[in-house]
Amino acid sequence: MNSFEIGHELTAVTMGIDHFERRQPAEGSLLGGGGLVPIYLGNSIVPARHYDDREAIRDDLAKLNDAVAALGEGPRKVFLEGMLKSVRVAVRMLSGASPSFEEKVADLVGAPTGREDPALIEDARAKVDALLVKAGFTIGSLGQRVQAWEEARSVPSDKVETVFRELMADAKARTDRMIFDTGDYDMVLNPVRGMMYTARCSFDDGKMDLNFDLSFTRAALKHLVCHEVYPGHSTQLLYTKAEVEAGHAPADALLITTDAITGCVQEGIGDQGAHLIDFIEDDDDQIHLELRRVRSAAQTSAAWMLMVEGVHADKVADYLRQTAMGQEAWVQGRLRMAAHPFRGPFIASYWAGNECVRRVRERVTAEQWPSFLTTLLGRANSPASLEMFPLVAE
Repeated sequence: MNSFEIGHELTAVTMGIDHFERRQPAEGSLLGGGGLVPIYLGNSIVPARHYDDREAIRDDLAKLNDAVAALGEGPRKVFLEGMLKSVRVAVRMLSGASPSFEEKVADLVGAPTGREDPALIEDARAKVDALLVKAGFTIGSLGQRVQAWEEARSVPSDKVETVFRELMADAKARTDRMIFDTGDYDMVLNPVRGMMYTARCSFDDGKMDLNFDLSFTRAALKHLVCHEVYPGHSTQLLYTKAEVEAGHAPADALLITTDAITGCVQEGIGDQGAHLIDFIEDDDDQIHLELRRVRSAAQTSAAWMLMVEGVHADKVADYLRQTAMGQEAWVQGRLRMAAHPFRGPFIASYWAGNECVRRVRERVTAEQWPSFLTTLLGRANSPASLEMFPLVAE
């Protein structure tokens, strides 16, 4: 099989796994009755393979592994090798195996293992400190000043939708002009409570779920619009479908939302979204950017502390409160996510993905920029394959 044929086969198999898991009883399922691919736009392009048991799935994955081994060296082979390893770990878990948290982070998610560097987190905290002083927030500890800034800039709950619509219009215009024409696609705001997430892209329903247990600054709402919609998850879904339909991308580009190794780069695109459309406008955006870096790195360390080092949940919560300076609903949501047997390791995808996309973005030349955007948003990637840019997968 050539690269495109492998991509078609991989997509059919992965969606077969998704459909098989959706047929299993929700009670006791790691996926809660859901599938392995939360959002898939390729039903009319690559139908799911039908499976009656996981043994047939494992056989097909083994055949794919042999086909990938025969490909030439390069980013395409690196991605496919990582994706297959990731899917095999997922199938093992869904079959009842219990890999270590470390193995899940490394092989299912494709992120580095261990705590994040404390010096890096302290450097980001120092930048938050300096930016808050510049903005006039000088009284109290850093945590108190972060809280004061968030309270001072908080968008009243009855104004959130208005601000959301304004940011959506601006972000869409920038995305359509600078990255990809999203056509008439739109997403409405859907307030929810009790989520472990801050926000979520419910693409099929045309909704951006927003956790109203939290308060939001305009800068935070802007980040979420960029992450979930323009130029983040929704845009990437539209872009990859167009590329596959045009015959430019292999079919596995349709698998970008798979709960697998593709998640790191997907989250990295979201977290770098405002940079990709030049939407960092003011000091508040800079404060939020650095504060998000602190929180993203700290939540990765917190998950490791909880799940590998056995640190008590109360102490991990205190670490998040003191180091990441997050709102209580965010702290509790991070703990719930980290402890989830399947979703937990994906908490590492945010920091790993953001850093991967940032590193590549910052070294791309103006001449390489169009090719970079196509590679980043129009193809499926793992962190390892994206880091090989400007080598482009064939």
